Amino acid sequence: MSIDPLTDYDIFDSQFVIDPFPVMDQIRESECPVAHTDRWGGSWMPTRYADIVAVAQEHDLFTSQQILVTGPPPGQEPEGPYAAVAAPPISSDPPEHHWHRRLILPFFAPQAVAKFEDGTRELCNRLIDGFIDQGEADAAADYAQQIPVRVIATMLGVPTDLSDTFTGWVRGVLEAGLKDQAIRLEARNNILGYFKREIDDRTANPRENDLITTLLNSEVDGQKVPEEYVHGVCNLMLVAGVDTTWSSIGAALWHLAQHPEHRHQLRDDPELWPSAIEELLRAYAPVTMARIVGRDTEFQGCPMSAGDRVLMSFPAANRDPRQFERPDEVILDREHNRHVAFGAGIHRCAGSNLARLELRVALQTFLARIPDFELVDPSAVTWAGGQVRGPRQCKVRF
Repeated sequence: MSIDPLTDYDIFDSQFVIDPFPVMDQIRESECPVAHTDRWGGSWMPTRYADIVAVAQEHDLFTSQQILVTGPPPGQEPEGPYAAVAAPPISSDPPEHHWHRRLILPFFAPQAVAKFEDGTRELCNRLIDGFIDQGEADAAADYAQQIPVRVIATMLGVPTDLSDTFTGWVRGVLEAGLKDQAIRLEARNNILGYFKREIDDRTANPRENDLITTLLNSEVDGQKVPEEYVHGVCNLMLVAGVDTTWSSIGAALWHLAQHPEHRHQLRDDPELWPSAIEELLRAYAPVTMARIVGRDTEFQGCPMSAGDRVLMSFPAANRDPRQFERPDEVILDREHNRHVAFGAGIHRCAGSNLARLELRVALQTFLARIPDFELVDPSAVTWAGGQVRGPRQCKVRF
């Protein structure tokens, strides 16, 4: 990290990725809690809860035309047949955003996602069966990263045996691809090419109770929705619904491996689970989203120009002492917890109910089967950062 993170922060700095909170605290408590950098195409980064929520809510000023934390270098924008495919509704602005979001919400309602609980628990048990006799496993790679991709594949009605392929594509977009446009475009085209073939197949051979078929048959104002919208939703569900959730599961297991008292709390008081899930989401919120300034403006004394990128660091918001008492402590029975792990405003994550279910089932199943575990080597844990922060290698012994 540079000497002055207020004017030259680096979201990909190795120490920042491992532990961004000291830098976020330094920025938040400075005279100007909105930092700026010229790195990675330039960006602003608010760090206070109220400011980040304000950016999320002022969608007419801070637009969703680009949501990645780094933009394409000049002249390297996406090209080809999928150039216009986005990721609605998180990449949409009003008025289109309203119907973009309305159409997918029924798929993520509590009663709709509840039907995936038994299958998710069976999946978690199968994964644990594969390593429990070894006395050691990678809680990230062998477990956390294997769960959401299979759940999302099941929802979409595509083969779950392609999970490793899907995972590689997602990491290409959200990890290496954030710093290398060629990697990102290749991974993006692989995802969009795959779903274009799936959409074409559903068009020729509709299926019952199939999410893609249902979306293709959906109507808005008496007209079938454009295929580009369905294509974009498939893109969103894979890219946004996989890495975010596996990062939350992995970070929670990383925490529990170091806190036997919290494992015992959850074992002794099962009614603690709902508040514990919210607290783990708050403390280890994985996502940072970006917005593009729509017109020249001043925000918290900072002169922002149209086209500037603003990073909404939900991890920073969730550690703001103005909003949370003892924010750096994990308090499983925390009473007041209006965290923004799922964002805020009109773009708040539509899949939050599914993510909560996956996180809860993954942790409950792991703790039921492996009640006592610890990190093999805390210094060997590796993290990804930038857009989505979470452990990528996290070996535990039990």
